Amino acid sequence: MEKLSRKIKLGFGIGDLGGNLFFTIIGFYLLYFLTDVVGLSAALAGMVLMIGKIWDAVTDPLTGYLSDRTRSRWGRRRPYMFVGSLFAFFGMIMVFTVPWTRTEAGTFWTMTLAFCFVSLAYTLVNIPYAALLPELTADFDQRTVLTGYRMSFAVLGTFVGAGAVMPLVNLFTSEHLGWSVMGGIMGGIMLATMMVTILTIREPDHTAAPPRQVGFIKTYVEALGLSVFLKALIPWTLFITGTTMVQGALVYYFKYIFLDEGLFQIALLFLLTFSLVFIPVWVKISEKIGKKRCYNIGMAIMGGSILSFSLLGEQLGPLWAFVTMALGGIGLSTHYVMPHSILPDVVEYDAHHNGGLRREGVFSSLWTFSSKIGQALALALNGWILALFRYDPSVIPDRTSIMGIKIICGPGPVIFYLLGILILATYPISREYYAKMMTEKA
Repeated sequence: MEKLSRKIKLGFGIGDLGGNLFFTIIGFYLLYFLTDVVGLSAALAGMVLMIGKIWDAVTDPLTGYLSDRTRSRWGRRRPYMFVGSLFAFFGMIMVFTVPWTRTEAGTFWTMTLAFCFVSLAYTLVNIPYAALLPELTADFDQRTVLTGYRMSFAVLGTFVGAGAVMPLVNLFTSEHLGWSVMGGIMGGIMLATMMVTILTIREPDHTAAPPRQVGFIKTYVEALGLSVFLKALIPWTLFITGTTMVQGALVYYFKYIFLDEGLFQIALLFLLTFSLVFIPVWVKISEKIGKKRCYNIGMAIMGGSILSFSLLGEQLGPLWAFVTMALGGIGLSTHYVMPHSILPDVVEYDAHHNGGLRREGVFSSLWTFSSKIGQALALALNGWILALFRYDPSVIPDRTSIMGIKIICGPGPVIFYLLGILILATYPISREYYAKMMTEKA
């Protein structure tokens, strides 16, 4: 088995600490920030997030296409990662600063533009970063190991993003200043960790022209016409949608149902600790039963856990919440590792069937594009469902609003999980399939 050095594993892995920190803060806190701090209605806040995510998703294909064709002495990916990480630092300050506009319309558009800017920064970092993995190793299991390192740092980023936000904000007597400073600190962490990756990783030599040139539209038509890719892409999107709904809903559940926001931090500790601990466990299990089966089992565990949490938490209390968060973390662990080790196998499949043409950036951009569409849908759904159930942050929620919060914590996400599990079951690339393909290629 092809072995990667620990330096490469750690250097590559740490890059996703900042990336997942961003993902976590946006997922857990931005909707809450827009409604309860900035003062936008839930419906308008949902629109801010949807527009920003759609803009973010639209820029993904262009970034992937350009990075595949970039030729420089610094490589194909790292120039974009460098610029994007600088933008991300300033963007995090912008998106968590309450605007001075006097009208709701002005506030809406100011926050929308800020979110679009920081989302573009994330695209410039994340698409090239994800495209690096297939280039670092072609080994079926080593890709899972490398992804395990990456996702261990990702969970650490989630710890920081979920657990440090409110303590940082609360350090300041001015809540508005606290959120701005928090954004700057988190943006600085994103910048620093990505710089470690940029300075550690050396990309393969791609100074020569690719085997054949394919136009922008045709490239993406070909990629989206690959059934093997769609059987991995669609479940990933559905799982992202469900998980993002849960992320955005939890703070509301603990604030308005348990009446204690502090318990939210404890619940996240259970969720993320078990996610982190079980990453190497699932990596080992995947060597026995495969990536696809691990992923489906994990998401079934996650779905059952959040459903029981949302429906029974109010009656059984915080202890039940902590238990279900721990169980959910065991399942969620597969969501960190398996999809990102499945994607490089699809890239290899495409190269094998297309004369050696390498399109890591294209597939990574579509992967990220779909995840952002899923996030946009989830965040908008959360806002719309809360609005439909008459949620108003200025008043104490009634039973109708509580029902809306419960729906976005459990039953809603579970629908997406079930659909994803059914489709992923048809994904064909197993270890045996991959080994045969690589033998034919050789």
